[in-house]
Amino acid sequence: MKALLPLCVLVVFTTALARPHVQQSETARFVSSASELVVLPVVVTDRQDRLVADLPADRFAVYDNGRRQSVVLFTNEDTPVTVGLVIDASRSMTPKLAEVIAAALAFARSSNPSDELFAVAFNDTVEDPIGGRMLSTADTAALERALFSLVPQGRTSLYDALAAGLARLQRASRPRKVLIVISDGGDNASQASLKDVLARARASSVTIYTIGLFDDNDADRNPGVLKSLAQTTGGERFLPDSPGRMLQACEHIARAIRGGYTIGYAPPDRDGAYHRVRVDVASPDGRRISVRTRPGYVAASPVTSR
Repeated sequence: MKALLPLCVLVVFTTALARPHVQQSETARFVSSASELVVLPVVVTDRQDRLVADLPADRFAVYDNGRRQSVVLFTNEDTPVTVGLVIDASRSMTPKLAEVIAAALAFARSSNPSDELFAVAFNDTVEDPIGGRMLSTADTAALERALFSLVPQGRTSLYDALAAGLARLQRASRPRKVLIVISDGGDNASQASLKDVLARARASSVTIYTIGLFDDNDADRNPGVLKSLAQTTGGERFLPDSPGRMLQACEHIARAIRGGYTIGYAPPDRDGAYHRVRVDVASPDGRRISVRTRPGYVAASPVTSR
């Protein structure tokens, strides 16, 4: 398969623990309190795809399965996240690996320096080029050394790599979580399936950003897979046509993570079912805006007494 160049970023926002009432300055503490909330990442942009920041809470309306919910957590603080880079290291990546590394470093430099980061590389198998550690995004030298240690070879196990990234995020310390995947969307070596990966992403409330790099004659390219991963989890898909545009995509993703809103509400039901979510935002000045968030989440199962 051709180089699965751009890594798709999975941004994971889970049902987290938070206080029933949280001030903006308390964002970093909301996950350690005792009340369970559904926590959503929300990105608001204008027609030029520029971030719309500093909107007040009363501009937002949240609906769970069509029922409006009371917002008890609202902030637009730049709180730290956990980011997983999912990188194609198959043989076809050989001519593109330097571009992928440059894009990953551009993302790290544009991120909150308190973010933590890990990497998953894949070809016939899945490996961890950082050796199981978490790096600070400020430690770009260590990230660069780890990525340059990759030797492109073999086939492509994208779905297995995504499953490994999702599992790693479950052990992450940050309440907000991101997976970044650079790939052409093709897979010819995984044991896991796309259906398996999408189900796990929904259950874990992960948000995925995908960057797809491929040539027109790439027989293995599958931009539809990249679109499904992003849409299902509230992320974005990027299909840059040059190294410069790939760098811009990574910087855009970092800005969206840092410049978005975090909204939380008490789950209306504990039924173990998938709940569809919608967030509406009233434009402050009548201009056209777009709102992106997770399309839903899996509610906790009901508590059964013995």
